[in-house]
Amino acid sequence: MSLLAANNLAQSYSFVDVFSSISVTVTHDAKIGLIGSNGVGKTTLLRILSGMETPSRGALHVARDKKVGYLPQEAVDAFAGDDNTVFGEMLTVFEPLHAIEARMRELEHLMTDAGAGLDSVMKEYGDLQHRFEHGGGYDYDTRIKQTLEGLGFGPPADIRKRSWDTPVMQLSGGQKTRALLAKLLLQHPDLLILDEPTNHLDVEAIEWLEETLNDWTGALIVCSHDRLFLDRVVNRIWEMSRTNVDVYRGNYTAYLTQREERFERRVALFNAEKARLENDARLIKRDFDKIKAGFTDEKPTWAIGKLRRLTSDVVVIEKYGVEVLVNEQWSDIAARLNNDGGVPTPFSVEDAIKRTARLTPPQRAPRLNLKLEPRKRSGEIVLRTKGLRVGYPGKPLFDCEDLELRWRERAALIGPNGSGKTTFLKTALAGNTLHDERIEIGLHPEMQLKPLAGIVEAGSSLRVGYFAQAHEELHADNTIQDELLRHADVQGRRMNEGDLRFYMAQFLFTDDDLFKPVSGLSGGERARLALAILGLQGANFLVLDEPTNHLDIATQEVLEQVLSQFEGTILLVSHDRYLISKLAQQIWSIDDDRLRVFRGPYAEYAQWRKRADNARPKPDAVKPKPAAVETPPAPVKKKADDSGSKNAQTKRQQRVAELEARIARIERDLPGAANEIQAAGARNDERKVRELSGAYAKMQAELERALTEWESLSG
Repeated sequence: MSLLAANNLAQSYSFVDVFSSISVTVTHDAKIGLIGSNGVGKTTLLRILSGMETPSRGALHVARDKKVGYLPQEAVDAFAGDDNTVFGEMLTVFEPLHAIEARMRELEHLMTDAGAGLDSVMKEYGDLQHRFEHGGGYDYDTRIKQTLEGLGFGPPADIRKRSWDTPVMQLSGGQKTRALLAKLLLQHPDLLILDEPTNHLDVEAIEWLEETLNDWTGALIVCSHDRLFLDRVVNRIWEMSRTNVDVYRGNYTAYLTQREERFERRVALFNAEKARLENDARLIKRDFDKIKAGFTDEKPTWAIGKLRRLTSDVVVIEKYGVEVLVNEQWSDIAARLNNDGGVPTPFSVEDAIKRTARLTPPQRAPRLNLKLEPRKRSGEIVLRTKGLRVGYPGKPLFDCEDLELRWRERAALIGPNGSGKTTFLKTALAGNTLHDERIEIGLHPEMQLKPLAGIVEAGSSLRVGYFAQAHEELHADNTIQDELLRHADVQGRRMNEGDLRFYMAQFLFTDDDLFKPVSGLSGGERARLALAILGLQGANFLVLDEPTNHLDIATQEVLEQVLSQFEGTILLVSHDRYLISKLAQQIWSIDDDRLRVFRGPYAEYAQWRKRADNARPKPDAVKPKPAAVETPPAPVKKKADDSGSKNAQTKRQQRVAELEARIARIERDLPGAANEIQAAGARNDERKVRELSGAYAKMQAELERALTEWESLSG
């Protein structure tokens, strides 16, 4: 039985039809990647499947007692009125376990008294312990810690509470989305629905999420533009259009192969069906002509029935495609037609011939047609730095290894969110040796940054094309047409209306689109406009800051192909590992306040980094200590009797270290002690249960005392 099934879903808002006739099924082991062009209704479909929206038409069934969790693209409004800290919000997932744990503590104290009623106490304790362990009671603290750290919240500030003290209401929109994702992962619903979960994650967090979802035991639907993420996580692909969802087995790479094969079969099937319908139309016309001419006394019953069926077949192909006609039962097709206005009235013979002849074969979705052609070649050295320090006055971000980028080389700059990648670009493009033309077509002077130390040298004959992540170069008050003409004028390119419309159609802007204000464009539309402007520039050095953000997968594929054929130099900042893997010949990685250079493709860099991570000491192998917090800690208050005493400070530090080691030891031993109690209970060894329970209670008391003393000495 399926976990979820939807039949003939449709959604409309006022007079706008988002999609119709969508039918899907989710099995218990499915890990599904949802893809499709921007605007086909992917988010709307996910909201319906998650129960957040009611469809205009159609049926949705979720298996009994199965829970569905949903992560929206943006969670700005999440946690409204919630006073919890980040850690406190995660703890709410395990509230039933807290009640069980409190009762277990009460029973442990009762066990130390060998009085009447011990059997009932032990039985209740055993039942509670089984529920506690089965629910993850002995490791939920660790799960919360691993989940928050994995999603980029950083280490905890306090080893006693294991908490992140920021109130969830004070988080940014991106942080709220990550916090909501963390909570969903801890809740572990039977079906997890994620809408663009990697949008607010850096590469390290994305890779952690990939590993987590690979081990996920429930069903998963994830809508994502991250092709490598889809490759590593899903085992089938849903490709959505406004009237259908095509299902492909395997990951994204498998989908690419199957998509081409399926398209070729669809074209062949269409040609065969069209030939059949055209032949039927000729036969129908011949029979009607015979009847009209009086050459036969037969009634036109056969011809009328054939004309009615031909009419339906043509309309089905026009509306839904030839595969629906061939593969679906007629009862299901009739239900579709009834939902979309009813079974069509039979054509006249003449209309049947015309409509059949006008049937067009399946078409690939319209694709962006981008051309990036340098007007001239640059010098051999494109960019070079020496002793470079990047940041702002009073706030340095990182130092750089000496860099050198040559003509036609492709480098990818990667690093965590907030590490300063865009700041580096603005610094690198402020080199004094660049020509004035770079200022006109690349980075505006007001957006350039001077190095805090060192020098940046740029090569000769450079024409820099800069693609900004936030598209700062676009004027919000202009229309698309005005904005393109403004940049065309800078390049000395005069465009009449016909040239403009032809050029913008290549970027999927047609008719009234040209008069849309930039301020009202979606993220994908702004990105396509920025690419259109980039295509005017004739640059020989492309500096691209997150160029695939907001682009659907089809457009990403086009951009990847264009960049791979570009006859110039590329410096790429991106979280899109698929694009980096296809393009980059060297990786510039920001880590631990330093930019380091790895000369080689991304796959080799990933292997090198994994070896380096494995070579680092594991947390259990080093002396435990409270993890650092992001903000500088408040100064330690000195007691009156040890003020200025180095000896007292040394003793206090030694005592803190002893307490930290003791705390780590007890926390490591507690789960094992609990397992021993459970094993003794299973053997009905009452004496051993009492003995072990008493020891367990003493360990907890010792832990409490150690934590209390540690807090007083550390605070």
